[in-house]
Amino acid sequence: MATVNSFEDLEIWKMARSFCKEIFRITNYDLFSKDFRLKEQMRASSGSIMDNIAEGFERNGNKEFIHFLYIAKGSCGEIRSQLYRALDYSYINANEFEILIGKAKDISKSVNNFITYLKNSQMSGIKYK
Repeated sequence: MATVNSFEDLEIWKMARSFCKEIFRITNYDLFSKDFRLKEQMRASSGSIMDNIAEGFERNGNKEFIHFLYIAKGSCGEIRSQLYRALDYSYINANEFEILIGKAKDISKSVNNFITYLKNSQMSGIKYK
């Protein structure tokens, strides 16, 4: 595995950032304008994915990082549920839904794989050196 010096180096954080930007884009559609609560929930959920990856990384310990990665993974589930609501309310079309659901699932799987990697790692984090 390549040396990672900051959370910005993590592929899972980059994926989450890109996904967050896409959620922001679709929630700017006119159809979302009157459903302020869902729009804000979706923005918060997608932002929570990248923010928890960053916060966990900055804790400098694998145990804490894993904890925050689980929170990020939970946010992936939350945004998927919200995407179903957006589809059901016809705020997004079926094609957009499938693309975004697929990306959310990919992020969730990548976060889970990274959790497994960290759990099996002999390193405990730089604050324990």
